[in-house]
Amino acid sequence: TIVILPKMLINLLSLLRTLSFVSCATQMFFFLGFAVTNCLLLGVMGYDRYAAICQPLHYLILMSWRVCGQLVATCIVSGFLISLVGTTLVFSLPFCGSNKVNHYFCDISPVIHLTCAESYINELVIFICGVLVLVVPLIFICISYGFIVHTILKIPSSEGKKKAFSTCASHLIVVIVHYGCASFVYLRPSAKYTSGKDRLVTVTYTIITPLLNPMVYSLRNKDVQLAIRKMIGKTGFPLQIL
Repeated sequence: TIVILPKMLINLLSLLRTLSFVSCATQMFFFLGFAVTNCLLLGVMGYDRYAAICQPLHYLILMSWRVCGQLVATCIVSGFLISLVGTTLVFSLPFCGSNKVNHYFCDISPVIHLTCAESYINELVIFICGVLVLVVPLIFICISYGFIVHTILKIPSSEGKKKAFSTCASHLIVVIVHYGCASFVYLRPSAKYTSGKDRLVTVTYTIITPLLNPMVYSLRNKDVQLAIRKMIGKTGFPLQIL
C-alpha cells in the first residue's frame, strides 16, 4: 500500500500520468521486496501456529523473542535480496519500444513486455525465484497444517477443537487469498500475460488484502474487542460485538 497507492491516487487525479525510469525501477524493487517478505512471513506464521498447537509446552522456547527477531530479520533480508535480483533482471533489458505500462504500477510482466530483446533467460530466473518464494513457503505451510489438523483431531472436547481451529482461521484466510492470487500472476509463462485479468487479480493482494488485514487479525482479539466496546460506549452507541 505504501509503495503503490500514493502514486495510483495521484494518477487518478492527474491528467499527466508519467513515471521516470528510475522511479519505476524503485517502485518495483520495494513492491517485490515487501511482497516477498510477506510471503516468507506467512510461512513463518504457519510454523508459529504449529508450535502453538502441537508444541504448546515448548512454545515460549520455540518462538522466543530472539527466535522471532531472527526469523523476521531473515525474511526481510531474503525478501529484498530476491527483489534486487528480480528488479535487476528486468531493468537490465533494453527498452526501445512503447513506453506505456499497461498496469497501475510497475510490475514484472507489464514492464518486460516493453522490452525489445530476447528475455527468456531473465524470465526463467524470475520464474524460479517465484517458485522459491511462493511454492516452497506454501508447501511448508501445508505440512505445518497437516500436523496441526492431526493434533486437533486428537483433542477430546469439541470446544477445544473449535478454539484450536479459530487460532488458525485468520492465517488461513490470508494464505488462501494471497498465495492464490499471487500464484496466478507470477507462476505462469510471460506469454500468457493478460493486462485486464492481471490488474483485477493484483488489486486483490495489493489493496483488498491489506484493507482486510486489520479486521482479519485484530477483531478476533479479546483486548481489541474490549477497547472497541469502550470506545463505542463513550460515543453513546450501546452496540454489542459478537
